[in-house]
Parts: sequence; structure tokens; C-alpha cells
Amino acid sequence: MKYTIPTTLLPIHEIVAEVISHFETQSTLIVKAPPGAGKSTYLPLAFLNEPWLAHKKIIVLEPRRLAAKTIATRMSQLLGQNVGDTVGYRIRFETKISSLTKIEVVTEGILTRMLQSDNCLKEVAMVIFDEFHERSIHADVALALCRESQQKLRPDLRLLIMSATMDLPELSSKLNSKIIESQGRQYPVEIHYTGETDLQLLPELVVNTIIKASKETTGDILVFLPGQGEINSSKDLLQNKLKHTIVHCLYGQLPFSQQQAALVPDKNGKRKVVLATSIAETSLTIEGITTVVDSGYGKTMEFDPTTSLSRLVTIAISKDAADQRAGRAGRLSPGVCYRMWSKARHETRKQHHQPEIESADLCSLVLEMALWGISNINDLVWLTPPPKDNVTQATETLQSIDALKGNKITEHGKNIHALPCHPRIAHMLLMAKKLNLESLATDIAAIIEEKDPLSKELGVDLNERVIALRRFRSNNGKGKSFGMIEKVAESYRNLLKVAPDNGNFDPYMTGLLLAYSFPERIAFARPGNNSQFQLANGKYAQFSHKDDLANEPWLAVAHIDAREGTGKIFMAAPLNPRDLVSMVKTVDSEFEDEDTGEKLIKRELRIGKIILKSTLIAQDE
Repeated sequence: MKYTIPTTLLPIHEIVAEVISHFETQSTLIVKAPPGAGKSTYLPLAFLNEPWLAHKKIIVLEPRRLAAKTIATRMSQLLGQNVGDTVGYRIRFETKISSLTKIEVVTEGILTRMLQSDNCLKEVAMVIFDEFHERSIHADVALALCRESQQKLRPDLRLLIMSATMDLPELSSKLNSKIIESQGRQYPVEIHYTGETDLQLLPELVVNTIIKASKETTGDILVFLPGQGEINSSKDLLQNKLKHTIVHCLYGQLPFSQQQAALVPDKNGKRKVVLATSIAETSLTIEGITTVVDSGYGKTMEFDPTTSLSRLVTIAISKDAADQRAGRAGRLSPGVCYRMWSKARHETRKQHHQPEIESADLCSLVLEMALWGISNINDLVWLTPPPKDNVTQATETLQSIDALKGNKITEHGKNIHALPCHPRIAHMLLMAKKLNLESLATDIAAIIEEKDPLSKELGVDLNERVIALRRFRSNNGKGKSFGMIEKVAESYRNLLKVAPDNGNFDPYMTGLLLAYSFPERIAFARPGNNSQFQLANGKYAQFSHKDDLANEPWLAVAHIDAREGTGKIFMAAPLNPRDLVSMVKTVDSEFEDEDTGEKLIKRELRIGKIILKSTLIAQDE
């Protein structure tokens, strides 16, 4: 079939012929192009009529779900088709492709699952890694596996790595690949440094800067904030402060229709302010933006291998991320960017974004490698090697949930991998099937994966969230706070082929299911302190002594702040100790009595580092 490729005035057009020529004889290429050049939406289409594509597909890997759907939609529009025809997408819990689809835009680890089911990728001619400078862990793992396949099984598999900002000479050296650069069409952006910012007062200071920018500039304003909380606070503060202006939010948890509304000009011609997370740095084109207000902060998940916990932290963005954000103001005409920090502070910022693989929970990565047949993770060639401590911690976690035996994947581990979620959650869902608690487990999985919809004043009990979710379903979806959670829960129910349950349930079963996911977060109340608990990993954590769970002797903890000293519990469920019998281990340690010289054995019954009983016995007993 011959495809009609649209002509375009996009800047990327200047390098298309060179890129196509390169892939006639070579299999790997790096393309550098600034945001707005058209690399994401036009370059994949340019390959549709190439002879090497034949009856195979092109896979485009995107780091975010919104970008995947938006880019697939835009490419389909350029072809004058519907999404799912020549161009489609596959994201977590949602697929829109057909037998005609030649370009699949995918995300959420879907490419690694494709590689696991077919190491050769025999139906794929090219894999495109878009926005690779973001260095998501999914992209790093997928690239490592694709290169392994290319070098050992598929020398004809073409790999295209696309980036806006990176240390490209280093990347080129590691991939042994040429770089082709598109200069783009970027208008000058005037940078204003507003001075240092107090993070605690960020919404108030951002609103002041927005008001200042609205008076000094024309056109729509894009505002970068760390997360959903700061966005909502800023939106509330902006109420009635800007005339003839409409305020949109843009973050990952929003419904797709609201996300799309933020990307296009207001239908009534009003000036637009878009309050966004880093989701708006790349891939997405927001029409009409001439001004950027940059708070200078973003959020990232940071994993602590000493506690087995990840936490969402607010960090100062790197220089290249700041340049990406500022560039959004120069897409259509000369623009202005207000940076809410000093020029001197700017010089101290990191040059490049830290690869996620250096600070992430590596459970999924280690499981992927085990399924691939790699017991030593260093056998693969990595752009950034995974930290040894994090690999060790991930291996121990996978062993604790029976996904690995030694460094080999178990049959249970293969079943865990087959589910599209973190191995901990998958283990809980599989254990729930044995206990006929699938519906409860799907509710729990959705709640702990998504943002907590209930006020902190309502306490930490996860069961209260399950009750509220079931009430939401019983009321036919009235009340939007549980809409996204129910969507995820429904997807899990479809996977497990179970019906929703809105009835009563045993609250201690919630704790047991949580304990399967987080065995190291089984917690025992410290004697004499009914709001402080020792976790099975040896750490201590607490919550308000007025909380309804404060008098429970045993808990399973879902969400916790892994702070120094005593952590803070945000979500947990009560445990019946009788349900923990299978988790109790006997640990013997030998020692010599200092007074008598007698050799003794200390025999302890433990759940992790929680000592249930300790007995001294002579070695000859």
C-alpha cells in the first residue's frame, strides 16, 4: 500500500531526506531537534513508504500517556484518518489499533512486554524512542533490550533515538551512532529572573508572578508548577484576579478531555493561563503560548534502598529542563519567560536531568531481566548502570514475594510479570485469587496506586477508602473524586474477570492483602506507645494518637513518608496476627556467655526484624 505523506513546513522537514538515506544502510541514529520542530508527529510518518518497512510496524515509545494519545491523534489528522487506522496507540488499560495500523505509539512499559513475548520483534521494523532526554526507566530498559535484540537476533531492527536536550556526544559514543540535528525554528525568548522563591509560599508567589506577566505581556501564559497540589492551590488563588482570562490545569491525573482543552485556544477567544506540571515540557504543543512562568521545581520519585520505600520529592529542575520550559514561549513569536529564581542560583543547577534509573525502585527492572534470562544485570550494556544497592534491594523484595528463587524467575514470578502493574501489586492480586478476595484486592490496588481522594483529617485507615469507593459505585458514580480510582479498579477487575463488589468486607483482610504487597511494612505497636510502630524492616513510624487505628496492635502500611528517624504513616489497615503465621521465621544466632563461657543459641521468632519471642537454649539441646 502506498501512503500519501502530507507536505509540511515544519523545521524537521530539512533533515528528513538525510534521515531516510541514513536508514537505507545503517540501523541506529540519534536525532536532535528542539520542541516544536515536528520530530514526534512528522518524522515517523516519513518512513511509511520505505521498502524496509514492508509488512512490519513502527513502534514509537513515549514517556507519558497524554503525549502518546495526543501524538497518535495528530499523526492521524495529518493523514486525514481516524486514530486506530494507520496510526494507533497502546497505553496502560487502553488500546486503539487495528489490522491496518502501521505506527503504534506506546508507553507504560508496553514495549518491554512486547520484547519479552517476542525477543526478535519480528513484526517490528523500527523502534523510535521519543523525548529520550527525559531518561525514564522504561526507556532505558527498552533501549537496552532492543540493542540486545539488534546485536544478537535482529541486525535489521532500526533504532531511532530522538532528543531535544542531552549530552549527545556521550550518547553517540555509547551507541556508536551518528547524530543528525535539526535547528528548528525557535524565536528568541527574553528571560527574566525574579529572585529566590520560598517553596512553602510557592502558590502565592506564582500567582503574583502570573499577574505581573499578564500585565506586561500579551498572548497565553504557560505556568510550570511541581505537582497537582500546587496547581490546585494556585488556581484557587487566581479566582477573580484576572479579567477576561480562563484558567486551565494540565497534569497526568486529569480526564483526557480536560487535558485536551488545555492544549487548544479558548473557543470564545479569551486569554488562557495553563497551570501545568512537567508534562508540558516536551511532546505536547500548547497553541497560543507566548509567555512562560517557571517556578523552577518538579517532582520525582526517589527510592531509598535502606528502607525499601519510595517517596515523591520536590526538586529544583536542571538547566536543560529550564531551557525546555522557556522554549515553550518562543514557538510562535518572540516570547518571555519569568524564572522564579536568581541568575546566580541558575548557574549552580545541574546541567542535565538525572536518569530515573539512578533513583528509582528497580523491582520491575530486575524482574524484566530475570524473565529475559539475565541473572547478572551487568551483562547488558546500559547507558547508565543501575545502582548496585537498589538492584540488591529489588532482588530481595522479589525473593520475598516468591517472584525469584536465587536470581532465577519462578513460575509465580512469570505470572506476576504478566500483570500490568508493580510486582508487589501483582503478587497481592494473585494471592487474592487463592483467598477469593479478588474484588477487594482490585479496589485496594486502585486506591494505593492513585492519589488519596479523602482528607487527611479522616484518618489513615485504608478501609475507609474502600468503603467510600464502594459507595461511589453504589451511587452510580456520583462524586468525581473516585472517578479515576474506579477506572483503574475496573481495569483490574477485567483482568481478573471478577465483578465489582459493593458489599461489606472483613477489614482485617485488607491488612492481610497489603501485607502480601509490602511484607517489610508489617508493623507492630511499640509497648506503651499506641501510635508508634516498628516495621518489619526495622524502621519506626507513627501517626496521630487520635486516629481510629491507634489502638490496633498490628498494621500493614501502604503509604509512608520515609523520613529520617521516625517516619509518618499516611495509609494503613489493621492486621489479625493469626493471619501472619506463615510469615513467621525462626532465626538462630550463636553466642558465648561472657560470665560462664557457655555456648548458647538465641532462638528468635521473627517477622522481618520484629521479634515476637526470644529463647536462650544450650547448643547441645
